[in-house]
Amino acid sequence: MAKTQDMTAMFKDMMGAFPVDTAAMEDAFKSATTLNEKLSGVALEAAEKSTEVSNKWTKETLAKLADMSKAKSEPADYAKAMTEFASSTAEVAAENMAAFAEIAKKVQMETVELMMAAGKDMSEEAQTAMKKASTDAQAAVKKATAK
Repeated sequence: MAKTQDMTAMFKDMMGAFPVDTAAMEDAFKSATTLNEKLSGVALEAAEKSTEVSNKWTKETLAKLADMSKAKSEPADYAKAMTEFASSTAEVAAENMAAFAEIAKKVQMETVELMMAAGKDMSEEAQTAMKKASTDAQAAVKKATAK
């Protein structure tokens, strides 16, 4: 009978001839986790500031509603209170929308800075890893052909 070839041993020998640099993978993982940490920090800071703006806006609106809902002596005073409420609400809305826009602008700028820095770092890491892999592969080919 014909004996079947041990494929496990063949693959083991083949993989041993082409070593994998796990340090490059570890560096890439560390870079990715560092980037994620920084991006999460940007997002959390923006969420905190947005919550503060929303909370302030709500408090101001409720205070103005309380003033508007007080009993008035003259019917014309109700119309005046409603007009003042609408006017002040529009002003506060414009201010708060500007505050939200500033938060979004800051998030955008910080994100772009982080992505550009990460792209540069990853490009350098990839270049270094590819040079090392090329050198290792050439050495492995020379070793395999020398046998």
